[in-house]
Amino acid sequence: MTHSINPTSTCMPVSLDLAQRPLSEGSAPPTPDYRPGYHLAPPTGWMNDPNGVVYFRGEYHVFYQHHPFDASWGPMYWGHAKSRDLVHWQHLPIALEPGDEFDQHGCFSGSAVVCGDSLALLYTGHTWLAEVGDERSIRQVQCLATSEDGVHFVKHGAVIDAAPDAAIMHFRDPKVWRDGEHWYLIAGARLGDVPLLPLYRSTDLRAWEFLAYVSRGDAGDGYMWECPDLFRLGGQDVLLYSPQGMQPEGFERLNKFQTGYRVGQLDSDWQFTGGPFIELDNGHDFYAAQTLLAADGRRLLWAWLDMWDSPMPSQAQHWCGMLGVPRELQLHKGRLHSYPARELAALRQAPLLADGALCWEGSGTQPLSTLNGDRLEIELQLELAECREGRLGIALRCSADGQEQTLLYYDAQLQRLVLDRSRSGAGVSGQRSVALAATQATLRLRVFLDRSSIEVFAADGSFSLSSRIYPQPDSLGLALFGSGGGQVAVRQAWQLSSGWL
Repeated sequence: MTHSINPTSTCMPVSLDLAQRPLSEGSAPPTPDYRPGYHLAPPTGWMNDPNGVVYFRGEYHVFYQHHPFDASWGPMYWGHAKSRDLVHWQHLPIALEPGDEFDQHGCFSGSAVVCGDSLALLYTGHTWLAEVGDERSIRQVQCLATSEDGVHFVKHGAVIDAAPDAAIMHFRDPKVWRDGEHWYLIAGARLGDVPLLPLYRSTDLRAWEFLAYVSRGDAGDGYMWECPDLFRLGGQDVLLYSPQGMQPEGFERLNKFQTGYRVGQLDSDWQFTGGPFIELDNGHDFYAAQTLLAADGRRLLWAWLDMWDSPMPSQAQHWCGMLGVPRELQLHKGRLHSYPARELAALRQAPLLADGALCWEGSGTQPLSTLNGDRLEIELQLELAECREGRLGIALRCSADGQEQTLLYYDAQLQRLVLDRSRSGAGVSGQRSVALAATQATLRLRVFLDRSSIEVFAADGSFSLSSRIYPQPDSLGLALFGSGGGQVAVRQAWQLSSGWL
């Protein structure tokens, strides 16, 4: 993925050893106010897209777009972390550094696969052909690197050195998978302002045959589809991608860019036909999702829990960017449902409610003096049948003076669940929401709070809302509130332990 570069970050690093120093020595030690306790985030510097999520020799590996020298986007490296259980993570040395002829100005997004006894990374090598940051004149090629130990990688150069059409410059984000005797690779491309998804095939990851454009955009579909992913789930094909240039419509597509999917079929001519584009997450911060087929058959997903051109106060603490919690995907009636990975239950400490649920009904606000914290999992239940007007919900990360709070509530007039971060701390603002059925009487939610994020999941997996928040470290209170009827209850809650080894 590309983005406007920070002018202070355009020089190329002199060596990978220099980039590794933040891992071993640390730069100016970051204060912990915003640093997540159980989400993947860089030790210092910038993070965006998850890259190369893979299971290798009994461990999960997650790579990510990384600029180790600055908390702003710059020449892209591949950061690297691993876990045995999807819960407890360990930083590893940086996997890829730009600077060769084929990736002179960036090792852009890609994927990882296990090939025999080796781990292979397929990524986009990026070069500015004119001024740094001028996207009208670039070269992007698809490159290969391999590792015998899963930590140290050897580059093999470009394996697809040109797009199918010579007029295409934007050509990036390869996702690779194996089916039978062949490897397949899908990438994002842009011809003028038309988004395209070229598909390739290989037997050895080195020589690639172009098959077809799996899909292409029409008017209103945006100008570039980044980070494509194509996989089978529930007997159907799912095309996951992150479009740039789609316009807002009502409550939909309110972020600068989106991540979403279409469900359909890939035919024998390599053409994908399917339903409409559906946003995968309806929060403020969710982009560049990538999936992994786990050894037990689950389809797992990670995404960047940020958005381009959004406030990023953690830059003042010398780091920026984080990934959402890993999710499990299922397909129900033509729609993807997402659930927090079941392994996350291992983060739970002792239950905070020993005597049953904490409930509130009627009008007003009920502070929850027994619940507070900045790393929580909360099971919430809203009884909506009697809520015919007003709002019903929970306030989180509340300050003692009431000036800071993040609101999650049902709006009876709109018949929508709303996440409101108008007073969620430094820099951020705005609402995001999802529609609820008029007949829905009970809504169960799982809420994950970390120091600078909130992720809300419907218990049935039908929607999620993921957003960054930046409250003061002592804004730790919770309260239930309502007006106009109905009942809201905290069924259970847990403090969550650290996810870092």
